[in-house]
Amino acid sequence: MNIKELQDKLQRFTDERDWDQFHTPKNLVMALSGEVGELTEIFQWLTEEQSKAIVADVEKMKQVEEEIADIQVYVLRLAHKLGVDIERAVEKKMRKNAEKYPVHLAKGNAKKYTEY
Repeated sequence: MNIKELQDKLQRFTDERDWDQFHTPKNLVMALSGEVGELTEIFQWLTEEQSKAIVADVEKMKQVEEEIADIQVYVLRLAHKLGVDIERAVEKKMRKNAEKYPVHLAKGNAKKYTEY
């Protein structure tokens, strides 16, 4: 995935519709939250097994895919608006997480780093 290319496409799409005026950081975060809620709703009352088996349900997976795409669009727009380099931020966060969760302590468990 070329993040910059996607952000440029989204900017063109937004510009063509004169929507940039609405894409403030606050509004984008609120829209992002709404889309995460829609994804959450799909899984809300499923058991663990049902949530894993959802991949076999073509219609549900279409919904999941659309919600994930909506979430990604808002994340990309928000990062673009705020000047966040997503690739750099993710790499930085991965290094930080590697320090907080060293393999010898974190492997195979879900404990928070403060519990080691």
